[in-house]
Parts: sequence; C-alpha cells; structure tokens
Amino acid sequence: MATNSKTSKSTVKDGALLTEEQILAMDEKDYMNAAQLAFFKARLRQLEKDLLKNADETTEHLRETVLVPDPADRATIEEEHALELRTRDRERKLLKKVQQSLQSIESGDYGWCEETGEPIGIPRLLARPTATLSLEAQQRRELKQKLYGD
Repeated sequence: MATNSKTSKSTVKDGALLTEEQILAMDEKDYMNAAQLAFFKARLRQLEKDLLKNADETTEHLRETVLVPDPADRATIEEEHALELRTRDRERKLLKKVQQSLQSIESGDYGWCEETGEPIGIPRLLARPTATLSLEAQQRRELKQKLYGD
C-alpha cells in the first residue's frame, strides 16, 4: 500500500494525470482528492469535447441535401437521418449530465451520492463518470421505478 500512495503523491507533484490503475490502487481515505478530481475533470472535459464535435458533424451532415428521385432511396436516407438525430438527442442529454458533473467538481460535490451522501465509488465513476448515485441508491431507485412506474 505504501508504494501506491507514494506513486499517487509523486504523480500529483509532477502535474501529470493519474491512470485508472493508480486511482483504483489508492486508499479509501484518499477518495476524491485533488489528483482524482483532476483525472475525472479531464475525462469529463474530453467527453464534452467529443460530444460537441459529434453534434457539429451531424449538423454538417444533415445540411448536405441529396435529391434522390427513387422513393425507396429517399426513405432510406430519411431513416438514417432520423436515427442520427435520435443518437444526437441522447448525446445532448449526456452532454447536459457531463456539464453538471463538471459543475459538481467545482462545487466539491463530485463523487458523493446525491441521495445518501456516501461515496459513489471509483469503479462506478470510471464506468460512468456522470453518476450521481451510489450503486445501492441507483438500484433502489430502479426498483421503485419498476414497482411504481415513473
């Protein structure tokens, strides 16, 4: 354990971002320290950048008007556009969550469950950096939705 904490401290001093392995190896008492917050902030910023780039590409792609006389070809193109718009709508919602997560890093709330105040956990945040609930709280919420509807 001592080598892992030395690694994390030296990485913070160097200004370089930690790796996933280094973050996972850190002690629980180091939860949401400056190095971990920097790692997740960089990951969220990259995700935000990628989502905005995809949105720009979609806008350009949809502006390209192709006149096709065949109704079947036209229907195929329209279906492709509809699918692309649905994908971008999901990405738009994700972008909003990414921006909220970045704000929660700034406010010091990132990594803590909105419902219980407990740590969300590094493995869950690595899998879903926009998570706002711990695994247990999310499971309870999904069970309630299943039982009682939305």
